Amino acid sequence: MCGIVGIINTDRKLIDGGYIREAIRIQKERGNGLGGGFAVYGIYPEHRDKYAFHIMFEGNRHSPYIPVVEDYLKSRMNIYQSEQIPVYPNDRIPKGPHFKRYFLKPLAEFFSPEQTEEDYVVEIVMTINKMPGAYVVSSGKNMGVFKGMGYPEDIADYFRIEDYKGYMWTAHNRFPTNTPGWWGGAHPFAILDKAVVHNGEITSYGTNVRWLEMYGYYCMLKTDTEVITYIYDKLTRTDKLAPENACYVMAPSLWEDIDRTKDEKKKALRQIYGSAIVNGPFGIVITNQNGAIVLNDRNKLRPVVCAKAGSTFYASSEECSIRLLSPDADMIWSPKGGEPVIIEFSVEENLTVEKIKSSWTLW
Repeated sequence: MCGIVGIINTDRKLIDGGYIREAIRIQKERGNGLGGGFAVYGIYPEHRDKYAFHIMFEGNRHSPYIPVVEDYLKSRMNIYQSEQIPVYPNDRIPKGPHFKRYFLKPLAEFFSPEQTEEDYVVEIVMTINKMPGAYVVSSGKNMGVFKGMGYPEDIADYFRIEDYKGYMWTAHNRFPTNTPGWWGGAHPFAILDKAVVHNGEITSYGTNVRWLEMYGYYCMLKTDTEVITYIYDKLTRTDKLAPENACYVMAPSLWEDIDRTKDEKKKALRQIYGSAIVNGPFGIVITNQNGAIVLNDRNKLRPVVCAKAGSTFYASSEECSIRLLSPDADMIWSPKGGEPVIIEFSVEENLTVEKIKSSWTLW
């Protein structure tokens, strides 16, 4: 089940959250009220050079976990501003955890040898997530995640999403099948500038978790989607793989197909990154500071539809959401299993179907 929607304005035109709210609302039957959420980019232009931490705390504004986390942040980061994230309880979501946001810069004197600024920020996020009663919802620059327990339109109203403007949005309507429904387990999942919404089940979760833990990533949020976010961050940021190669690692060809084509590069990637393969049915949208990626499992066991209208791209688990957002889309298509659609902000506005399809070719 689960519903996903993405809106990517490659010209960086800002739109408010009312559009994505309606697009995911009409996929209500894809969820069961146990999770909804949104990721938005371009939301904090006045703090664009700082990391924006959205943190969820158990309890209310007097939560005992808040001073513990804030003392830790003060010891490792410069805090330029902190504030409560406004919420608007309603009869559908009367009460949730306490949410705060912090605009931060790392203290470089605490970097370990060979550690980059982003490595340092990931270490801080992982440390907080292992603390009791706190969870970093998002940690990128000029972006943020808003999520919780409920249908996505109710979560949108709870955070009043229409008050925020951004040039790229994703939304998720959750229907958990083998993991619990709770505030931290709602989608999107995010680390640094990357955010993921996912429809499906990750049967390789255990293997993926053990591989990630070797590199300092800890999956504390009781849901399989978390591994996708960390795997993509590891592959592209730490290992410097191109996005199309990272997608191939997560959704590779079968061994028999690799042997038949004698493709040594694909063979090497599958051998090196066997524990990073994401098995199971999935349809995902990965967003980051450079654009977005739409990817299915190689057998396309979960639906994903893409569309383009001018300089705007759409992705959705249901065509109805795209038709609502853009009734006169230039083109609409369903990507093949295992072949990523990579959307970059530098993309030409006059892309043709043939040019888009050519971007699916990995090598």
